[in-house]
Amino acid sequence: MRWKKVVSAAAIAVTATLAIAGCAAGANEDTASETLILGASAAPVTFDPSGTEWGNRSPFYQAVFDTLLLATPEGTIEPWLATKWSYNEDNTILTLTLRDDVTFTDGTKLTGDVVATNLLRYKEGTSPNAGSFAGVASVEAPDDTTVVITLSAPDPALLSYLTRDAGLVGAADSLESADVATTPVGSGPYILDTDATVTGTSYSYTKNPDYWNPSVQHYDKVVINVLSDATAALNAIKAGEANGVKLSSNDVVSEVEAAGWTVSSAEIDFQGLLLLDRAGQMNPALGDVKVRQAINYAFDRKGLLSALQSDRGTVTTQVFPAGSKAFDPELDDYYTYDPEKAKKLLAEAGYPDGLTLAMPTLSVFGTTTYALIAQQLADVGITVEPTDVPVGNFFADLLAPKYPASFMALEQNPDWQLVQFMIAPTASFNPFKSQDPQVDEYLKQIQYGDEATQAAVAKELNTYIVEQAWFAPFYRVQGSFATDANTAVTMLPTNTYPALYDFRPKK
Repeated sequence: MRWKKVVSAAAIAVTATLAIAGCAAGANEDTASETLILGASAAPVTFDPSGTEWGNRSPFYQAVFDTLLLATPEGTIEPWLATKWSYNEDNTILTLTLRDDVTFTDGTKLTGDVVATNLLRYKEGTSPNAGSFAGVASVEAPDDTTVVITLSAPDPALLSYLTRDAGLVGAADSLESADVATTPVGSGPYILDTDATVTGTSYSYTKNPDYWNPSVQHYDKVVINVLSDATAALNAIKAGEANGVKLSSNDVVSEVEAAGWTVSSAEIDFQGLLLLDRAGQMNPALGDVKVRQAINYAFDRKGLLSALQSDRGTVTTQVFPAGSKAFDPELDDYYTYDPEKAKKLLAEAGYPDGLTLAMPTLSVFGTTTYALIAQQLADVGITVEPTDVPVGNFFADLLAPKYPASFMALEQNPDWQLVQFMIAPTASFNPFKSQDPQVDEYLKQIQYGDEATQAAVAKELNTYIVEQAWFAPFYRVQGSFATDANTAVTMLPTNTYPALYDFRPKK
């Protein structure tokens, strides 16, 4: 598969000027089909750009808002609202040049001030990914087509963030509106039809007639239905009630294909346990590395891949992706399935009679997943205390944090982006703010080092967190997206849900 090229501090110091024409979002098509109906596993929590997420919720936002930059199926970062960008010598000041022909659906124009306002609101907002802007010291707009982002320290992943929720831009007046959470006003290819939308269930969008890039408007209307469990998704496919559906599990691929649908795939996510409470604040046992290692030895990863994903994926015990400079193939099997070793480690840690571990459960992942996890942990003496959490509350509860550990499917981002997503003290998926002096030193070297240093130290970091069992990955899962006979899609290497621009009617 293709992975996005990591943009190093050295590489991004020069001006990046790229032509909009020909970027990978259907540049040669100028006709639209009637309606695209999609299925997504989770509804948006809010339409306020400062509280948005990405991943499986990305299509809801991409329909109405544009991002500053565009992530493409080819794994590149291309111009979008920003036409070019450049860094200063030490990579702490990013200057963006904006398009001058973009109008929001309330009739106001895109300006540097509007972009700066959105970026600063995101930094202080409620998005679970707001930590990605922790290093943003200031954002200024010298004129209508220029935005200057000043960092307190280099951030090798900043351009990537601007292709996602951090880069979404809403109209200025709407950000101060009382209904900002329910009535988005963006410059995107579609407009939310609030009268035809049932919050939490179905979201209807109509084509924006004044969109600045009509070549990516492949449909006159888009409907995104929330299918919060695997059964609902499969039923929608079999009944022909959608054109495209993200599959939460690969155990239904054969049934989907038998229904005449095409399944596109890429290894984007890893699935496994997030051992979040690594300092033992909520569950003291997790503060002991031997307990975390025991949990890793408790799982039959090959068996889980077969039972839960029909062998569609690659067993691993590392969270960095195969295309990352941190990746080490030997770390894919660092922990073998060894229940006796797990029991021995638990005894050495002072838990010869086992322990209890509270974890949330989510309907999207199915009951079989949690049953197998609970059984394999029980086999080594660890009792799981499950709490069923509604889809709409899951991430908020997890990141509050309310649980010391959880099963999860997360993107395997490239190096520094993954660090900022899962490992750094400010990372979204490090809700207990776990910190380790050795990890801190590695992060410093990666952040400030040259390209060779970044690559070498990223490998050392990866090895260290695997040895310290910060996580308990099971496998890199084949992310599968199903489309009907009338619809084509191109997968992204950087997000679990395809870009809305990359759905097209088959001719």
